[in-house]
Amino acid sequence: MTSRLVQATSRFRSSVTQVVRKNISNKRFKDEHISLLLCLHHGLIFSQVMEKPCILATTLGAPGGIYKCFEPCIEKHFTIIPYERFVQMKEDFADKIQAVFVWGPDAIKVDQNLLQSLPKLKAVVNGGVGVDHLDIPLINSFGVKVTNTPGVVDNATADIGMSLMLASARKIVEGHNFSKFRESDYFPKSSLGTDVSGATLGIIGMGRIGYKIAKRAQGFEMKILYHNRNRRPESEERAVGATYCASLKELLQRSDFVMVVVSLSPETRKLIGAKEFAMMKPNSTLINISRGLVVDQDALVDALQKKMIRAAALDVTYPEPLPRDHPLLSFPNVIVLPHLGTHTVETTQIMVERMVTNALAAITGGQLPDEVEA
Repeated sequence: MTSRLVQATSRFRSSVTQVVRKNISNKRFKDEHISLLLCLHHGLIFSQVMEKPCILATTLGAPGGIYKCFEPCIEKHFTIIPYERFVQMKEDFADKIQAVFVWGPDAIKVDQNLLQSLPKLKAVVNGGVGVDHLDIPLINSFGVKVTNTPGVVDNATADIGMSLMLASARKIVEGHNFSKFRESDYFPKSSLGTDVSGATLGIIGMGRIGYKIAKRAQGFEMKILYHNRNRRPESEERAVGATYCASLKELLQRSDFVMVVVSLSPETRKLIGAKEFAMMKPNSTLINISRGLVVDQDALVDALQKKMIRAAALDVTYPEPLPRDHPLLSFPNVIVLPHLGTHTVETTQIMVERMVTNALAAITGGQLPDEVEA
C-alpha cells in the first residue's frame, strides 16, 4: 500500500528468516506457520496504515502525478490509494476513500462513474487555481466539495509572465542557441531585441496575479495599462502606476506587450482572436499565462505569418504540451513552454500542503479554506 508497509513487511520477513534458521531442525516449525505469521503481520500493518483517512490520487511519481518527493507531506495525514490500484480493487477501497487529489487537467477524471463509486467521498481537492477541467455542479450534486489552491501560485505565475516577456524581448532563447550552434561569430540583425524598460505593458485581467505583474513591471519603469471586469480602487492603481482602460481595444492599440492573465470561462474562451490581433501594434508581443483556450491559436498563427505582431510567448496552449509539429513551434519569434507557471520546488510544496489542509478540513467537517463554488 505504501512504502512504509513494504519496509515493515520486509523487516518482519527478515526476522522470520532468522527464526527459521534457528529452528530449521524443529519439525513442528512448518512452512505454513511462516506464511501465517507473514499474513498476520501484513494485516496488522495494513490496518495501522488504514487508520488514516484514505485519499485517491494518481500514483505519486508517475506521469501526471504529484512528484514523489512530496509524498511525506501527504502520507503524514493520509493513506494514499493510487488510482491504478483502485481501478483493480474497487471493492476494497471504494467505501474508504474520502478525498480525491487532482493534479493537473489530465489527471484523474472526476466523472459520474467515479463519483457514484465513492460513497464516502467528501472533497475533490485540486492542485492549482484553474478548475475548468472539473464539472463542479456535477460534483456538488453528489454532496462533494471542490477546493483549489489560490494565492500560493500568484508569485510563481507572475514570475513566469515576466520571464517570458524578458526572454522574448531580449531574444534570450535565440542567444542561447547561437552560443550552442553558431557557425560564425557574427551576430545577425535578427538577434536585435527590444527594450522592456520604459515600454508599455497592457495587462488583461487585474486580479491577484495581474496586480503582482504590475508591481514587477513597475521596477522596469514600464507604463502600465490594464483592462478588467471591475476597475480597481484608485489607491491600488496609484500604488503600481496603472491606468485603467475601459475597453480592450484601447489597451491593445496602446500596448507594446500584452499579457493575458484571465481565468478561463465561457466569456473568456478565445478572448484574443483575429479581431484583437488586428488591433495590436505590429511591433507588439503577446504573452499568455492564463489558459490556452483564452487565445485563438489559429488566429495567432495567422497573425504571426502576416507579421501583424512582433512575437508571442506562451506558457499555456491547447493541447498541453503542443504536438511537436504544431505551426507555433516553427516560428523563431515564438516561445512556448509546457505550462511551467507554478513549476517550482517551493510553490509546489506549498500547493501540496494546501491540498492537505483542504482535504483535512473536508474530512473532519471543518471550514474549507479554499472551497470553489459552482
